[in-house]
Order: sequence, then structure tokens, then C-alpha cells
Amino acid sequence: MTLQTSNSLPAELTRVAQLHWQGFIERNGDSWLQTLTPENSDRLQRAFALSDYVAEQLQSHPDWIEACLSPQSPGSVKQRLREQLDSASDEARFHKILREFRNQQMVSIAINDLLNEQIIEDSLAQVSALADALIVGAYDWLYQHFCSKYATPQEAGQALPMLIIGMGKLGGEELNFSSDIDLIFAYPCNGELQYRNKSMEYQQFFIRLAQKLIAALNQTTVDGQVFRVDMRLRPFGESGPLVASFAALEDYYQQQGREWERYAMVKGRILNPASDFSDELQSILRPFVYRRYIDYSVLESLRKMKQLIRQEVRRRNLTNNIKLGSGGIREIEFIVQCIQLTRGGRDPMLQQKRLLTLLNTFETQQILSAEDVNELRQAYLFLRKAEHCLQQFNDEQTQEIPECETDFLRLIQAMGHKDKQGFMTELEHTFAMVSAQFDELIGDSPEEESEIDTPLNDFWHLDLSEDEALQLLEEVTNISDAHKMYQQLQSYKKEFAKKPIGARGRESLDKLVPRILNACLSFYTKSDADNAVLIERVFQVISAILKRTAYLELLLENEGAMMQLIRLCSKSEWVSEQLARFPLLLDELLNPQALYNPTPLAHYPDLLRQSLLRIPEEDLEQQMEALRQFKLSHQLRIAAADIQDTLPVMKVSDHLTCLAETIIAEVINSAWHQMTEKYGYPVGAYDEDKQFLVVGYGKLGGIELGYSSDLDLVFLHGCTSAADTSGPKAIDSRQFYAKLAQRIMHLFNTKTGSGELYEVDLRLRPSGNSGLLVAQIESFLSYQQEEAWTWEHQALVRSRAIAGSDALRHRFNEIRQQVLCSQRDSNTLQSDVVAMRQKMRNHLDKSTDNKIDLKQAAGTIADIEFLTQYWSLLHGQRVPEVITWSDNVRIIEALKQYQLISEQWCQQLIDAYLAFRNLSHQKALDGDENLMIKGELESHRTAVIQIWRQVFADALAAEAKSEQGQ
Repeated sequence: MTLQTSNSLPAELTRVAQLHWQGFIERNGDSWLQTLTPENSDRLQRAFALSDYVAEQLQSHPDWIEACLSPQSPGSVKQRLREQLDSASDEARFHKILREFRNQQMVSIAINDLLNEQIIEDSLAQVSALADALIVGAYDWLYQHFCSKYATPQEAGQALPMLIIGMGKLGGEELNFSSDIDLIFAYPCNGELQYRNKSMEYQQFFIRLAQKLIAALNQTTVDGQVFRVDMRLRPFGESGPLVASFAALEDYYQQQGREWERYAMVKGRILNPASDFSDELQSILRPFVYRRYIDYSVLESLRKMKQLIRQEVRRRNLTNNIKLGSGGIREIEFIVQCIQLTRGGRDPMLQQKRLLTLLNTFETQQILSAEDVNELRQAYLFLRKAEHCLQQFNDEQTQEIPECETDFLRLIQAMGHKDKQGFMTELEHTFAMVSAQFDELIGDSPEEESEIDTPLNDFWHLDLSEDEALQLLEEVTNISDAHKMYQQLQSYKKEFAKKPIGARGRESLDKLVPRILNACLSFYTKSDADNAVLIERVFQVISAILKRTAYLELLLENEGAMMQLIRLCSKSEWVSEQLARFPLLLDELLNPQALYNPTPLAHYPDLLRQSLLRIPEEDLEQQMEALRQFKLSHQLRIAAADIQDTLPVMKVSDHLTCLAETIIAEVINSAWHQMTEKYGYPVGAYDEDKQFLVVGYGKLGGIELGYSSDLDLVFLHGCTSAADTSGPKAIDSRQFYAKLAQRIMHLFNTKTGSGELYEVDLRLRPSGNSGLLVAQIESFLSYQQEEAWTWEHQALVRSRAIAGSDALRHRFNEIRQQVLCSQRDSNTLQSDVVAMRQKMRNHLDKSTDNKIDLKQAAGTIADIEFLTQYWSLLHGQRVPEVITWSDNVRIIEALKQYQLISEQWCQQLIDAYLAFRNLSHQKALDGDENLMIKGELESHRTAVIQIWRQVFADALAAEAKSEQGQ
């Protein structure tokens, strides 16, 4: 059968339609198409042109054509699905029915939507009704099978259901075409059921049921997937139980529920049929969401949410995202839900779920003007229609305006526009209108600042000769400084002029530069050199954000943020480099209170979990980016507190080390999840006890990390079996751990837009670079006892279990003590330590005639580290308490406590060590080499050298004698 080309389709889309048409015939013959009426033939051709998903599904299921091109009878979806599910005799057939039913219905909706044969409101309602039918239908089938397999949970003779709360657009019955679904599960009360002489807690029954339901919807099979399921909105997120009792829910929301959870629960809708149980659950949730008065107290938290939305738009550069971008769908939803949260407690009419219904209520109750409501309604329908069309092209969850020409033509065609310009004009107008209402909602937009009337304004804007420019600059600084500034600023002026930053960016830049220069000049009262350094650092950051207008505007509109930038740049080259490399860190400048007060050490894990909460588990790239952004933002906060002298050097290291440990733990969990999904579980391991341990050495082990420190790690496992893992793609359980280590390294080392996570060094593992990536823990003991060199035992002094199995952590501590407390020949130990120290100094000391290496020169950090390691190994057998700690200061204090060194030596070594570390730390912040001027801290060096010579007198004498003999 020959395809009759539709004249209304552009040539490119006609070509796409012909390719799909030909593919259909090659696969199925043309008998399925010959029965089509001319009208349906044209409809099918247009559908093939506009959606690869529709074409591919109908190629695989030609018997769907008639049904998909026919009008759907309202209300029939749920009944037809139930009839089909009743015929499912096993789980495989059950999964297949769900997926095929979903795809057939979605194809039908897509055809009607893309061909503009129904309004977008109907499409949203149909997708939501389909989701309800699939979720509840799957639950009902599984519940019946579970009750048959075990028993029915009951209370007073009444069967207890699992209540399913649909969140987000599912809750509002406005679901996207390719959306994931956010669910929360609950059951009425606790109890215990009896089956086959066994018993089971109700919670365990419902957790197993929930796991099966999630798998039925979320699992990808040859027939595809029903929905991606996200459970992270439940109480306590991923760390909370999968299903909670009504009492547990009530307790959580009364005592711990947060404002963002109130905001999310506005859309919460119970999907199960109405019952006494659903009424009871509603009575628990309603008072948490809605206060009994006009809730102005929520405004501040809403302001913060709004700021977060704006920050995300800026951070992720969501200019062309119709959902998340400025003026997009999310901002319309925010407007509506803010009004609901503020006023809904007094007016039940505002407690509805559907956005369009709420807009009508706002108009009738004069909460918003008829004009505002109409604008928001039209914007919402336009943007939702565009979102649906984008997702219907290939059943993908996207909201980005396509860069692909074919998809853009599809979008224009489906949206009823003649050309790209017309569509983009309407889109930009829609964004601008929504954005204006969004900014007006809480009224916190910054007022337009008056222009700064200074010579710097004229210098930047006017085309002046060198003499004229110098004359202007001399009005704000001295003659010498004016010449330096002229050279600097002329260079930047020429560089910036060449950059294509657009009219809006240029306008922001031209307003910002005079203000920031004025602030820089008023900031310093020291030397000319300080001004030159400060301007250089600040303009490195400005140069980095030139093409990101949102960040120029952030500094322009927020004087506090601008002054934080100048203050940080004035104190630290490292910070200015970080801000220039990763402009997203500029968002941190908006909240000085948080910026200069680092997170309490115990809060890092919870904050990281929250930051990962909304990222799909399968989106590895976004997870990796989020980890890096978390590290960067918290490193900046630590540095800011360091710069302000609110953290001493040891506390700075505590924070940097705790931050690293938190990230290591999350990386392990992420890698473990990826590995077990693919290979199953190794013998003897499960999620709560992975039989895997990460050991930190060096600065990480000693709780002494700096800003740019790498991580010295050793991976250990406890597996003793060669049996295969439990998954369908089974591998040797020991090989599993090798692959796990490789996956962890990949997560650390991969460079994303925010750089690599940490540089990881594994050379301290048994046998170094030639050894296995991960060692069995008892093999680790054998290596340490039989093969390890003295320097490896020195390194073990600075080791510490960081993350992983509690049992392996305990075993490692036993091994560490056993090895470090072994009997040693003091002469051999002394000789080995001195020889290794000399070897290090020969290879690593970067001292010059005028400068001293802070770590490797005689009498500096490495000498103190070697002394503590030597004493630990020498006295470990007799006084095991000295090897308890892995950080140098506490080791030295323990040596003094047990009278192994004098109080004088203890104080001299600690004073010297902290002084060297402080200076080294400052060098890192200033971006300088780790060298000090000759003579600086000389008294500390002299004291350490004298102690070294007394401690190692015999070895040094033997070494000198040996050299003379040669």
C-alpha cells in the first residue's frame, strides 16, 4: 500500500512518516493498513510523522491500530484492565498485561493529542485516569495473591488495605505523558497474621506487598515499563520504612514534618476507592497541610523555596526548560500552591487538587484578578500541551525545547504554529508573564538600584585616552595604583568586549563593573599590591560568569552577595579559583549566616541525603554532579569560616574529613546499588552488611585533610566463598568486590561539569600498584605480618576504618592493633625509619636557597610524622594505648601520658606541628607553594631537628660511618 503524502506536513516530517510507514509494511505487510478509511490513513500518517513512539508501538502491535484510531468510551479503562488482569495466572503474565495495556492506551492518547483532536485538559485527565487504573489494578491483583499466599490482615473482622497516596501531578490528576510517579504507602494499624503455622507482622506483610507493587510498575521488561516509581517523599525519605502505619504517619507529620513536605502534600491524593480508612487517613494529613487560620507564617519558608527555585534555574541553566525554567510550569504550580498553603485552612474550596479548578476558585473568590487567572490558565495549558507533545515524540521524560530540527518541526506542528518564530514568541511571552506573577507573589524582588555616579562609571563606559583614563582613576586612588589599575582594567575591558554575551548580559555587566570596582577600592586600606591582587581575583570570577547572565544579575541585584565575593577573594586565592571554576558556588553567597557557619559535623549525612532526594536513582550522571556540588558548596563554607578565623586549623580538618567520609559512604552505597542490581548479592552480604570496608590512610586516616587533599584509600572485603552472586548475571563473589572497587573509583574519578569528586590514591594497598584493588581482610593480615615493609607499618599507624561493614571495621581494628603491637628490633626499626625519611627528603624536598619546604625539609611536618610513627611502632607492644589514635597530636599526647617522651618534647612537637600546619593551610588558601621564607618558624624547626637527632642518634651515627667508609 502506497503512502499518500499529506500536504499539510513539512517535507522533513513527510520523510519521517514514509520511513515509519515502510518499516511497518516490511514488518507486518500492508493488510493491516488496507482496511483503513482515507481519513484514518491520513491520521495514522500524521501520527507516524509526529511520534516515533507511536510508530514503534504500532509496528510491534498492528492489532492495536483499530482501537487506537477509534474513540475511547469514557470510564471503560479501569473495567477493561480489570478484566484482563483477572485472566493473569502468574506474575510474568501480570507484568505483561500491565505494560501492554499502558502502551496501547498511551498510543491512543498520543494520537488524539498530537493531532489536536482533543484538548490538553482531556489528555491530562486520561493519562491520570490510566495511571490510577494501573496502580490500583496492580495493587488489587497483588493484594489478592498475597492474601491467598499468607492471610488477610484484619482488624475487628475487617480486611485492612494498603492506602496509596499519589503525590505531585498524579495527585492533582494532571499527570505528564512520560512522568514518573511519586507515591507514599500507609496501612491502618499494626497487628500480626498467622499462616501455615507461621506468623508475620502486618508491617512486614505490607512492605513485601509494596515491594512487589513497585516492581510491577517500575521494573523494565521486554515490554517496557509502566511507570518510574519514586518513593522518596515518604517520611524520612530513603531511610524511612517503605510503608508506615497511620499512627506512625501521624506522629511523624506532627513532630517532624517540614514546610517542603506540607507544600508537597497539598497535592497528595488517596488513589484507593473511598472508605472509612481513606477518611481516617485524610483526617491525619489535613491538619498537617492546612492550618485553621490564614497562615502568614508560611511566607518565609515559601520565600526560601522560591529562592531555591530561582537558584536551580540559574545553576542548571534551565533557560529552555518549559517546566523548571523561569516562567515555567513549576512557577505556575508554586503560585497556586502558595495560595493554597496560606489560605486553605480557612476555606475547604482551596483544598482541591486540580490546578485549573483552583484557578477558577481564585477568580470567583477574588483572590486573583480575572485577568491574572486567565493569563495563568492560558499559560498553563500552553506549557502543558508543549510538555505533553515533547514527551509523546519518544515517550521520554523531557521538558527541554528540542535542539533537533525534526523534533522542533513536530512541536510546531502539534502546537498549531506556522513557524519557529511564532512559537518562540508565544513561549517567551508566556515565560515573561508567569515570571512576573511569580516574582509578585511574595513581593521580594530587589528594587532597581540607582546608578553609581563615580569616575569608575565613566572609565568603564566611555572610550577614553590613556591620559583621560588615568586622570579619572587618580580621583579614586593614588597615582601609582592608578597606573596598575589602568593596565589591568584595559585588559579586561578588551577581553570582555570580544565576548558574545547578548544585550541583557552586556547591560548587567556594564552596571556591575563600576559597582564592584568601587567596592574593591573601598575594601582595602593596605598597600597598592593588595588592590591589584583583589581586582585580579574578582575579575577572574567575573570573566568566568560572563556568558551566564543570571550570575551577573545575582551580583548586581544583591549587594550582600557582591561584598561576600570581594571579602572571600581578598582572603584567598584558592576560594577565588573555586568560584571561577564553579560559578554555581556563587549561590552560596546569598546566605552569609550559612556561609560563615559550617554544617555541624553530625549533620553532613542528612544534608547529603536531602540533596539527593529528588534525583532519580537511575540518573547516575545527575547523582555524580550532585555529589560534586555538595562537596564544593560545603568546602566553600568551611573555607569561609576558616578565613573569618571562626575555625582553628584542626577544626577545619575535622570538617573537611567529615565531609569526605560522608561522601565516601554515599559513593559506596551508590556503587553497591548499581552492582547488586546487575549481579545480585555476593555470598554472605546484604544491604545492611555489605562485607566491604574502606580504610583511610594519611591525612584522611589522621583526620587532617586539607582543601585539595587526595584520599589515600584501601578497600577490604570479608568474602571467603568462590560461589556466584545471587543475580541473573551471576559472577564469582570475590570478583564482585573487585568490580565494586572499580565502580567506586569511577564515581570518584569521573570528571563532570563540577570536576572530579576526589583524587583517590590506592598505592598503599597490599603490594601497591601491582596488588589487587580490593583485598580479603584475612589476606590483608597475612600481608602485613609476612610481607609488608616497615614504611607500610608506619603508614598503618595513620590508618582508620572510614565506612562499611561494622563487623569488618571491628576486625580491621583488631588487625591494626595486632600488627602495630608486634615485637620489633629497635635497631632495625630505627635504621628503616631514618633510611626511608632520607629517601623521601631526597626525592620530595622542594626547598631552595631562600625558602624551606614546609612538609619535607628537615625539622618540618614529615619529621614530626615519622617520629610519631617510630614511637608508635617501638612502644606498641608494651603500651598498646599509643596506637589507639591515628592523628599525630593525640599520638604525641598519648606518648607523653605514658611517659614515653618528656612533657617538653610533647609541647615542642605539638606547637611546631600546629604552626607548620597553620602556615601550610594558609599557603593553600592563598594559592602559594608550600614553602616558607628561610628563617620563618625557625625556633620550631630547630626544636624538631634536635629531637630527631637525639632520638635517632645511633642510626644517624651508623649512617655517617657507612658514608665515610665509602
